[in-house]
Amino acid sequence: MLGEQPGQAREDHAAYRGLGGYRALADVDELLTEVESSGLLGRGGAAFPLAVKLRAVRDNGRLIGGARGTTVVANGEEGEPASIKDRWLLRNRPHMVLDGLRLAAAIVEAKRAYVYVSDADSARSIEAALNELDPDTLGGLTVDVQLVQPGYVAGEETAAVRSLNGGPAKPTDKPPRPFEEGVGGLPTLVSNVETLANLPYLQRRGSAAFRAQGTSLSPGTFLATITGAGRPPVLYEIPHGLPFTELLALHGVSPNNVRGALMGGYFAGFLNQRVLQTSLDHETFRGLGSGLGCGAISVITDDCPVAVAASVLAYFDRENAGQCGSCFNGTAAMAAVAGALRDGAATTEDLDRLRRWSVVLRGRGACATLDAATNVAATLLDQFPVEVTHHLDGSCQDCSRGAFRADRPYQAERG
Repeated sequence: MLGEQPGQAREDHAAYRGLGGYRALADVDELLTEVESSGLLGRGGAAFPLAVKLRAVRDNGRLIGGARGTTVVANGEEGEPASIKDRWLLRNRPHMVLDGLRLAAAIVEAKRAYVYVSDADSARSIEAALNELDPDTLGGLTVDVQLVQPGYVAGEETAAVRSLNGGPAKPTDKPPRPFEEGVGGLPTLVSNVETLANLPYLQRRGSAAFRAQGTSLSPGTFLATITGAGRPPVLYEIPHGLPFTELLALHGVSPNNVRGALMGGYFAGFLNQRVLQTSLDHETFRGLGSGLGCGAISVITDDCPVAVAASVLAYFDRENAGQCGSCFNGTAAMAAVAGALRDGAATTEDLDRLRRWSVVLRGRGACATLDAATNVAATLLDQFPVEVTHHLDGSCQDCSRGAFRADRPYQAERG
């Protein structure tokens, strides 16, 4: 659906046209109906139905007066260190992203759009693709590329809007949400680039073909970034509902060596060996109190989960926006306890505090950073109690050989 496996050369305009890209859009309402019927969920992390976003932005644009218009943002900032899917699409299949952006803009009646990225190669690829287009291809849509400094919070939708409005790439309080008031004060669709890249397929093939893969509640395919297990990061396009063990087989990892996984990049926290009984769809992971998120999965084999958690929480402590006291102080406190636990210096009272913070701090930040940190802390304590106990009494055999330490655990390199 989204193309060949990573490694292919950048697809130019002629090649993309040859595959049926940039088709004339005869009926905007018909395409929106297909998007609704497809059940396409956002691929950026929250899995929110795209059709709901499209309709809300269009309706709000009409409500305030069609002359003012709406705006569309293709969000490819990809601040999650364990993910490479968005920049792969932007670098290798830029016309698919622009085609999806064109279709989304037509649905919400926007005349202006942005491609928002923090990867310089992605920006150059999109700019080169725009230069290949004639004035009529995008139907009068004006597209600008915004290159920002990378950061965990920079890809949050209100951070993208704030940056495009001339401010720092940091989240703002909600409401208003972008679909109400976004770039330039207009109703704005902020959608992940992988999500938008599915729209040309829906235009060509329709919702029934899209639903032929995946599950009823998680239809279609998605791009999964697999890191960890001592192997280089690899990007796979797989159908929702694929058994986790089949993904391991594709990646060349024996389930016998797996002790768990860090899910959704860092956001959804840990699962222990129960992950081996899962299928890769949103409903399954929600039922386990976890999530697929952006489709980034870090497989844990030899590394100690306590040490991994300490590194992840230290990352959140460094990467928080510094705007919310609950997040600024909460991530620092949880990181301190996790670091002390890794180093054999924590007490049972420290763990009691960590457990309490993982509950009471949830939902108290302007963005999801604090929620991600609480997820990591809570799932470490819940999923790996034996390893936690070994760190309390100094008997962790894994860390006796040298504890896992990383500034960005299981990072998928940007190069």
